[in-house]
Amino acid sequence: MYCGQSKKRVKSYMGNLAINGGKPVREKPWPLHTTIGKEELDAVTRVIEGKNLSLYEGNYFADEPFSFLGGPYVNALEKKWADYYGIKHAVAVNSATSGLYAAIGALGIGPGDEVIVSPYTMSASATCALVYNAIPVFADIEPDMFNLDPKSIEERISERTKAIVVIHIMGHPADMDSIMEIAKKHDIAVVEDCAQAHDAVYKGRKVGTIGDIGVFSLNVNKTIEVGEGGVLTTNDDDLALRLQLIRNHGEVVVDQMEYQDLNNMIGYNYRMCEVEASMAIEQLKKLKDFNSVRRELADYLNKELSRFDGITVPKEKEECTHVYYVYGMKFDEEKVGVSRDVFCKALCAEGIPVFQGYMKPLYLQELYQKRIGYGGKGCPFQCHHYDGEVSYEKGICPVAEKMYEKQYFGFEYLKAPNTLEDMKDVVMAFKKVFSNLSELKEKNND
Repeated sequence: MYCGQSKKRVKSYMGNLAINGGKPVREKPWPLHTTIGKEELDAVTRVIEGKNLSLYEGNYFADEPFSFLGGPYVNALEKKWADYYGIKHAVAVNSATSGLYAAIGALGIGPGDEVIVSPYTMSASATCALVYNAIPVFADIEPDMFNLDPKSIEERISERTKAIVVIHIMGHPADMDSIMEIAKKHDIAVVEDCAQAHDAVYKGRKVGTIGDIGVFSLNVNKTIEVGEGGVLTTNDDDLALRLQLIRNHGEVVVDQMEYQDLNNMIGYNYRMCEVEASMAIEQLKKLKDFNSVRRELADYLNKELSRFDGITVPKEKEECTHVYYVYGMKFDEEKVGVSRDVFCKALCAEGIPVFQGYMKPLYLQELYQKRIGYGGKGCPFQCHHYDGEVSYEKGICPVAEKMYEKQYFGFEYLKAPNTLEDMKDVVMAFKKVFSNLSELKEKNND
């Protein structure tokens, strides 16, 4: 129970629960999240006035060579991103999904191969393997951080394993030392999915610079937002070139470049345009300030919400920096006395939009249950090049399933323009719900 005010005092101050007809703690809408300011507007204006929205193709009518590296803003973003992250190469793409696909392709992964990935993430972290006719193998997550559990990864390794896709979920780094040790031991590649973890730090190293390839998202919901976009990072010269080729119709230029390795060199159009790149350059300058706001608001919620018995607030491991893309909590039904569903509905009624479960484990999707990726013949799962046995049965990742079904709930408004005053509404709503648990228990038993 909350250790601050007595039940009687809090209840008399706040009244009945909104879910039962009382007045909500918060009635005003949550402000629209935007990080776009004058700097981005000016940058976009400069691009439009320059009349070149994309400069990948070259001018075939002016006897100019074909260029596949993009225009000046794309090039500038890549240089500034590489400098910021202290890495040799950055490659801009049109989304992090494209980036994940390009990463698997650049690593030469194909039919018959396996890629280990978390089931507790968005779909592209796994379908990036399917795009190249490889098979996703799902490992379980840690119960405290929600990231891949190294022990579960080790259990899933086979002679067909060629890569691990590591997601730094919610903004907290995964256990990279243990994961890299496993990768080195088995000679497999590591792709870091950093879509939710801009500038998160693991033991003095920024995520996205530890594995073979890092993938960042610039989607409208992310910490750096340009509508759609992504950036790849690597210290490997050949991987950087392969990422660039896959990004821009590689099959067209490999002969001109005298590049011999044609594995996965059928390219795509994953190109970022100048408008997005110009905005991303300005957003990168503000990244530390964006994360500072998130951490300040999270610190306040951690202090206040940790006082409620049955609520586990986000943790931050030693020598790690959590950037709180999502404020992810755990719920203990036995301690609270009501189900997560009833509790979260009560919070939502008070004007606090929490969500339950996060992601349904990916292997429970129809794609994996029916094992049909391409056409109607079960490819790539039934491909004659694949001689492994992979399970997508319920129960293979019990921790992820438990988080989805019973324990996890989260809050997304931990970002500008929200302030500590807004977070006080969150805390007050928790107090109100906890002080009226008897009402909720009756509702829970209905």
